Amino acid sequence: MTFETIKPHLPWITLLALVAVVGVMNDNFLRPANLLGMAAEIVPLFIMALGLTFVIYIGSIDLSAQSMANMITVIASVYLVTLGPWVALLCAVAGFGLGMLSGYVTTRLLVPSFISTLAVGGVAFSLAQWLSGQRALYMDAAQRNETFGWMIGTTASIPNELLIALALLLIALFVERRTTLGRALKAVGAGELAATASGLNVARVKMLAFAISGMLAALAGLLFAVKLSGGAPTIANGFLLPAIVAVLVGGTPLTGGVGGVVNTAIGVLIVAVIRSSMVYFGIDATQQQMVFGLVLIAAIALTIDRAKLRTVK
Repeated sequence: MTFETIKPHLPWITLLALVAVVGVMNDNFLRPANLLGMAAEIVPLFIMALGLTFVIYIGSIDLSAQSMANMITVIASVYLVTLGPWVALLCAVAGFGLGMLSGYVTTRLLVPSFISTLAVGGVAFSLAQWLSGQRALYMDAAQRNETFGWMIGTTASIPNELLIALALLLIALFVERRTTLGRALKAVGAGELAATASGLNVARVKMLAFAISGMLAALAGLLFAVKLSGGAPTIANGFLLPAIVAVLVGGTPLTGGVGGVVNTAIGVLIVAVIRSSMVYFGIDATQQQMVFGLVLIAAIALTIDRAKLRTVK
């Protein structure tokens, strides 16, 4: 048995090993209530990672997701009073539009995705600062509960956030495996030049991938705003690195073409276990970012397809 044979199974093996180790170290970890609470807490991160999966799947990167989520928390807080439930549509459209802009700059202006998305993230951050007046905003508690209270409620003792995450995962899985767009995304990720030669509109496919990422980042921001009953231009800072780690450690490499949304779900659970274990072991927030940085390096080293890389610059 070689490493290449084991490689596709590494995500779930890693997850089981981490759960076993942390469970032995802390008896409370494996309690059902604790596991449900841990999973519900990481749902906004999961939704963001779900969107990033589509972009990484085609071999690109989206660095605007965190700023997008920050901007949406502000938009939701500002316009909830006037728009009510329709603010959710505004958030989704804003995320989709800015994601499409990232895709347009990448495909039409030929700007590398890490630059184009970083720039669009800067636009989102500036919009959030302008709308918020560079301060934290708060939602009216009664209106938030009336409009979006169901998002943070429970159904049969199961947090509704988990049901939302499951619904989005099933939709993303359907798009990935049962639609023309999903097959096109895989073709672009596996070999963009071959996809172009076969007549596929690669630019359109890539723009849609960025648009989906932007829209899901917006939904993550909306849920985060509802959970915290407010928003700010920096309230979701610290989400981007763990979200990228979740996608990569789940088995979707930066070179694209393999992996997918189910892998990301496993990757997010791995991140959740790592985060919880660091809390149990008393590792502070600044050191947690260092740990995720090391995990990111390890994930890239283990998952990247070196056959697609002649040189590393």
